[in-house]
Amino acid sequence: MRRLERAGLLEAAEADALVEALSEVPAVPDDAPDEDVHSYLERCLGEKLGPLGRKVHAGRSRNDQVAVATRLWAKDAARELALAVAGAQEALVACARANEGLVLPGYTHLQRAQPVLLGHHLAAHAWMLERDAERLRAAYASADECPLGAGALAGSSLPLDPQWTAAQLGFARSFDNTLDAVADRDFICDLLYACALGFVHLSRLAEEVIVFTTQEFAFAQLDDTIALGSSMMPQKKNPQVAEHLRGRAGVAIGRLAAMLAVCKGLPLAYDSDLQEDKELAFAQVAAYDGALRATALLVAGLHFDAERMRAAAADGACVATDVAEALVRDGLPFREAHEQVASRIAAGERFAEPTPEEAVATRNAPGGTSPGRVEEQLSALTWRVAATRAWAKA
Repeated sequence: MRRLERAGLLEAAEADALVEALSEVPAVPDDAPDEDVHSYLERCLGEKLGPLGRKVHAGRSRNDQVAVATRLWAKDAARELALAVAGAQEALVACARANEGLVLPGYTHLQRAQPVLLGHHLAAHAWMLERDAERLRAAYASADECPLGAGALAGSSLPLDPQWTAAQLGFARSFDNTLDAVADRDFICDLLYACALGFVHLSRLAEEVIVFTTQEFAFAQLDDTIALGSSMMPQKKNPQVAEHLRGRAGVAIGRLAAMLAVCKGLPLAYDSDLQEDKELAFAQVAAYDGALRATALLVAGLHFDAERMRAAAADGACVATDVAEALVRDGLPFREAHEQVASRIAAGERFAEPTPEEAVATRNAPGGTSPGRVEEQLSALTWRVAATRAWAKA
């Protein structure tokens, strides 16, 4: 209404009356005879204000109205999800600090590789989530373009000002091309992608929780609040929260693939196929938000077995790389050191030195495993989380 007033198509009093009447329109009843919410609003305004109510649709189309509403929703969704990501990161940082100094084997190919601090391991997952927060900010920026004024596809001959409208609605910019403005759903794909990859990261964490809480590893136990017993076997404590996270990642990937398939091959400009974006996006955002909150509870409910983890890290073979690097520091070429240590391991030798704690302490480069470097990571993550919260609440 205000843009019509600014264009000289409505008097100030008319615009005021329309704004007031619009604020009083009730939610769409189930038995409404209208084609859609747009015609419902126009009918309600017409019934209340007469001919004035029929002026409201000038210079606009359902196409650009739906696009702007969807973009506003997507921006809000990205902010809310970023807050949920921050909550999961905080849980990981808190868990790392609560278990300061604990060592366990780091793995490659799910084979014991080198000792690391548990805090370093948990921080790795928190850094994955940091990239997820960055992707959500990128999805927000992708949605931060106002299509209002593009009309059905070719704009309007009325003297409207899309840039002014964009600013009034809190968008960073207006569109560059009317056809693209109403046909673009890249921003929904970006949001679905951010959620899908975020789910992949949650699934990786969930998989480790599942593995680490098996009797075979027994590095951790699940709190009763985040586990499920068996209906038949009294001894069971199943990692159901982690399994749901892992399973729903597959569905999230499917929603992204579905939206990409919807957009493939669509002729310009608007096509009703694009209506599929709502169901996919709404479900994706709701699922990811719930998964992030469940992840925070899952991490908070983990109880680690310090002795069991240290025993695995102190098996005498896990420090083999550190033994080889000690020989390198003494001047031996690395390949020779590698072959020498490999032969000793193959012959059954196990190394009492360095200890797992000594080994992790020697890796003191930035991002490394030493206690000081891990604390640097946790402090940096705490700062990043605070920045995400500040952005999301701005």
